[in-house]
Amino acid sequence: MRVPKQDRTQARERLARDQELADRLPELLKSVSETEDALDSAHQHNAPVEELRDRGLALDTALTDAMRAAYAHERVLVGPKGYVDRIQRRKRLARPDVKQATQIAERLLTERETHRLHGIQRVPRSVV
Repeated sequence: MRVPKQDRTQARERLARDQELADRLPELLKSVSETEDALDSAHQHNAPVEELRDRGLALDTALTDAMRAAYAHERVLVGPKGYVDRIQRRKRLARPDVKQATQIAERLLTERETHRLHGIQRVPRSVV
């Protein structure tokens, strides 16, 4: 059974978008590291609660962007057939390089969820 031409065209377009996002992965990982260092520094210097919250939210944003880029990198490694053919996608997901990309993406997802649960400082409501 052949894949319709329209599906192949859409798959190529999605692959191009994912490639652009995946190319940004190293800079996004560097951004995560810098944002995490800034949050740790703020904790060490007993920064105000509002600043801790702002830096925590910045780290959440950086983790989210890096995670999305990591999953895009995984899809790029799977290739254009992975967008339209689930069997081809499953076969490609078993390759070692794709497994490594998946582990990175899942580690970033876990970091983000852990940070959302425990890392974002809550600011008490002000009494009016």
